[in-house]
Amino acid sequence: MLGVAKGASADEIKKAFRKLAHQHHPDKSGGDEAKFKEINEAYQVLSDPNKRAQYDQFGQTFNGQGAGAGAGRSGGFDFSGFNGGDANGFHFDFGSGGGFEDLFSDVFSGGGRRRTRRGADVQVDVEISFEEMAEGVEKEIRVRKYNRCETCQGNGGKPGSKEQTCATCHGQGRVQRTFQSILGAFAQAIECPDCKGRGKTYSEKCTVCHGDGRVLSETTLRVPIPAGVDDGVTLSMEGAGEMGESGSRPGDLLIRVRVKKHAIFERDGRDILIKKTISFAQAALGDSIRVETLEGTMKIKIPAGTQSGEMFRLAGKGIQSGSRWNSRGDAFVKITVVIPKKLSREQKKLIEALKSIED
Repeated sequence: MLGVAKGASADEIKKAFRKLAHQHHPDKSGGDEAKFKEINEAYQVLSDPNKRAQYDQFGQTFNGQGAGAGAGRSGGFDFSGFNGGDANGFHFDFGSGGGFEDLFSDVFSGGGRRRTRRGADVQVDVEISFEEMAEGVEKEIRVRKYNRCETCQGNGGKPGSKEQTCATCHGQGRVQRTFQSILGAFAQAIECPDCKGRGKTYSEKCTVCHGDGRVLSETTLRVPIPAGVDDGVTLSMEGAGEMGESGSRPGDLLIRVRVKKHAIFERDGRDILIKKTISFAQAALGDSIRVETLEGTMKIKIPAGTQSGEMFRLAGKGIQSGSRWNSRGDAFVKITVVIPKKLSREQKKLIEALKSIED
């Protein structure tokens, strides 16, 4: 489970535990509570010389011989993951104690400081036109989320009420809870449920947010979308997500951008492709035609003898660069020559005459 060799030292076990605990802690983005519990229990066994000696004695199946509350239980603790780091090697009930508490106060709480819970991220979809994508745009959106309570300014106390030391944790911000597991009883330090880790409470709770420090409300935000953004890209606005409990820092606003398809334009990086059809006569004799660009309609010259599939470059008529100001891509006009399916008698005579000259 911890991914260390059988003869690993105590320092190596602790280092492996720190890394996996950071990765799977349930309060972290992408955390896995089940794996976190397993890692915790594995560390409890492997960091204890007596319990580890039992593993060395009984091999991959540790039956809890002499392991306090675990003694005499049928079945076993599968330690197959100890040698190879197999994540399927353990499954225990959650518990912690002793060295675990000290270790986690350092890993997650900055050496004993309060570990506040960040607010949740909020994701929204924003649809923009092809033209808005090419030039960049600022969109106004409405989001329903938890925002800071303006009545108490996020502290959860009724304005004018007295701040006092939390009676539950006595100002420590944490309380001890004892859990029973198959390895015995373990004590764990958890965030105080009354003061949310602050160590302080108020004589009266805010009547608007009821002490939570935040309220559910609708917010209008202006979201800048840079030029050249790709369809499906997710942009992030730091701190624009939900406010955390008791005034802790907010999460982020995640904006997934959807770009509408255009009837004429196609994108190729910072360049755009414009499809244009012309007649056989225009291709053979040449002509001036009008094409639609991002900046409006403009005239371009089609030389005589233009072939179907030829492309003409319009410099600087493409997509605005999001990284370099005043830097734009190009537009390319792709010509398709339309051959009429039905010809009049006079048209047929003219084409036959042209054919006899070519022969």
